[in-house]
Amino acid sequence: IATLMPTETGGKTLVLDVGANTDCKPEHLFQFAVLGEAYAKDVLKVENPRVGLLSNGEEESKGNEVTKATFPLLKKMDAFIGNVEGNDIFNNSVDVVVCDGFIGNILLKTGEGVATSITKLIKMNIKRSPRALTGALLMRRVFKLLKKQIDYAEYGGAPLIGVKKPTIICHGKSNHIAIKNAIYQALAFAESDINEDIIKNLALYNTES
Repeated sequence: IATLMPTETGGKTLVLDVGANTDCKPEHLFQFAVLGEAYAKDVLKVENPRVGLLSNGEEESKGNEVTKATFPLLKKMDAFIGNVEGNDIFNNSVDVVVCDGFIGNILLKTGEGVATSITKLIKMNIKRSPRALTGALLMRRVFKLLKKQIDYAEYGGAPLIGVKKPTIICHGKSNHIAIKNAIYQALAFAESDINEDIIKNLALYNTES
């Protein structure tokens, strides 16, 4: 399962896995990277996606046993830029971030919680004074744009990559906007050559090993 997270420059970072596979081997993370690169190219239309491995430091020596064993496998990929940290997801330094589903799901839920809390804190502080309320009215357009960037509904759903047919997993609380965008996602998914590219790339990397 992959998800898109907003960056500070207005772009998006693809993160996978975010829940389908909680216990992973290095080979699985390598496969996630191949899947993510293909989705970024074929569906998101990122010309040269940068792929990073989520870790607790940028150095190759950082990480746990699984990520350390995954690093040399990912070196086969021209798109691999090395280890990345959590903050890199939001600063536009990477296009595809690879992790196991356990870490990815925690990351996803934390991001959702932070976005909700910040929105509530802004509203609470605006209501504290007439001056703040006046300023907020003047910045209404800015707040609308910000809400759109962090609203889960604007991203539709989470693509399940690696199955034969396009599959989008929607949030249980999805509204009509989320469903509409999920349909657009599925259309872009269906019109791409992603599965052919995944099969081709996995075969290519297997012959190189």
